[in-house]
Amino acid sequence: MSYYRHHIFFCVNARDNGEACCAQHDAEAALQHCKSRVKALGLAGPGGVRVNKAGCMDRCAGAPVAVVYPEGTWYTYVDPDDIDEIVESHLKEGRVVDRLLLAPEIGR
Repeated sequence: MSYYRHHIFFCVNARDNGEACCAQHDAEAALQHCKSRVKALGLAGPGGVRVNKAGCMDRCAGAPVAVVYPEGTWYTYVDPDDIDEIVESHLKEGRVVDRLLLAPEIGR
């Protein structure tokens, strides 16, 4: 048993050289929205869900990205509704949101 049932990391990396990055897609706002939803649903904390920011995870071509552990499920998202669906379906119910999955071949 791990300390958290689910741990979701949001890439919030910013690049100064103009290369694609998650920060260009308002990843920090998505992270904060996810934290709020997780807390509002009573999912936060030990035995539940932890929401964290991460630096570059080398999946920039699919930006913005988030990954859920322990499964290692990679997501891309567009708006707060997508984040809500990830929270409700995956983090609360344990069901992967297929339509938001990041294709495995997408890298930097």
